[in-house]
Amino acid sequence: MIPSVLDRFDTPPCASLLGFDLMDADKAKGTVRVRFTARPEFRNASGHVQGGLLAAMLDDTLGPAVLIATDARTLPVTIALNVTFLAPAKPGTIFGEGWVRKLGKTIGHVEASLSDEQGVEIARAVASVRLMPMPPG
Repeated sequence: MIPSVLDRFDTPPCASLLGFDLMDADKAKGTVRVRFTARPEFRNASGHVQGGLLAAMLDDTLGPAVLIATDARTLPVTIALNVTFLAPAKPGTIFGEGWVRKLGKTIGHVEASLSDEQGVEIARAVASVRLMPMPPG
């Protein structure tokens, strides 16, 4: 993981389960690039990564983009997440890219995309997040 504002916090257990690893971040652009490890246990009956786990990966890409862009002054709480699945995902490495589209006073608009090791886009999401003051501590 690269040094970032995320170092101030413990990695959430859900992100650890997904194998979250921050690869790159640009505060000025509000972008992140992350890597996940889709374990064999993530497979559904067809042998592909279950869609709910892909949605969780997208959500765990969106949040860090906001945290990076705001220098962790706000906690993004997802209030709407629209996911489009584009291709089946196999267990292994999955890359996420997230970018902040707009941050208001209380609501932010964020997007994310997942791709496999060959660069095939697997899924994308558009989300709205409530921007909460970061709790002390």
